[in-house]
Amino acid sequence: MDQFAALAEPTRRQIVEMLGEGPLAAGEIAARFRISAPAVSQHLKVLKEAGLVRVEVAGQRRIYSLDLAGLDAFETWVRKVRGFWNAHLDLLETELGKPEADEGE
Repeated sequence: MDQFAALAEPTRRQIVEMLGEGPLAAGEIAARFRISAPAVSQHLKVLKEAGLVRVEVAGQRRIYSLDLAGLDAFETWVRKVRGFWNAHLDLLETELGKPEADEGE
């Protein structure tokens, strides 16, 4: 599953933000939403398949945390795109700052 598609859904973005504060059990995550526990479980599954979260089984509990490798890949892509646009916007700014040929007349 594509990371962008996984994060396109607001509930999944909220889950990622929650996990940014530290690992949580599936039940703790579900308790913070007004949707059913199975629905939260499906969101967690999508995030796991996208490589954004990982799960550790501790007895009967499933503890979710952010998958830093998946987030690093996402961040690398964002930096690449940002670098492309920054360079091109700098060139545009330079061009726009040049005096026009007929301004001097």
